[in-house]
Amino acid sequence: MTDLRGTRTSGDGQVSPAAGATPAPPSSDRVRLRRKRERGSHDREVIDAILDEALVAHLGFTDEHGQPFVIPTLHARCGDVVYVHGSVAGRALRVLTSGAPVCLTVSLIDGLVLARSAMHHSAQYRSVMLLGKARSVEDRVEKLAAFEAIVEHIVPGRWPDVRPPTENELKATSLGAIPIEEASAKIRTGPPVDDEQDYALGTWAGVIPMQTRVGAPEPDPLLPSGVEPPSYVSRYRRPGSP
Repeated sequence: MTDLRGTRTSGDGQVSPAAGATPAPPSSDRVRLRRKRERGSHDREVIDAILDEALVAHLGFTDEHGQPFVIPTLHARCGDVVYVHGSVAGRALRVLTSGAPVCLTVSLIDGLVLARSAMHHSAQYRSVMLLGKARSVEDRVEKLAAFEAIVEHIVPGRWPDVRPPTENELKATSLGAIPIEEASAKIRTGPPVDDEQDYALGTWAGVIPMQTRVGAPEPDPLLPSGVEPPSYVSRYRRPGSP
């Protein structure tokens, strides 16, 4: 089957380039895939597509005391960087923008893979791991553009309808930019892969597909009467959602 902007997936999540394409090499040994390499890709189109579809990123870092943390956050990709934001007083962005190493991951679950063997149960997924160092975004123009990108990543079309950040809000919010220089994607598709002797078992095996379902908009109780949801709200869909 063809998926993810020109990549081809087959069997147990193997990712191979489309006809005529050359697989992208890993940008560093740190992101070289060592296990299940047939599921991996270093192609930027694959990496960008997953980053752009995912709503939640997880940031991993170690603080000044050596304590590791993994924090969920909203993000947005703009070209060759991923922006993340947080409070100036918060620990995460303070550590990240100090130049400490960071690991950012996103994951998308597309299905549950039920095998005949307990040990071969799995999931259909698409994920990205990004390594690097975040820089603090201080330029006002870049900061505003990054906040717009994050809002538009969550709900495309929303930014023109909202009040822009005030100067005090900009000062109270820290913004980190992580370059997409060391990154890898991993993808699993296809049915379960069982041991040969287990295929004769009378146990159901297959895939339970999963999608992000969008419900009906729920208006704020303080919304004045007569204010109808714009089309980007009433027709909101995530990629792959029903």
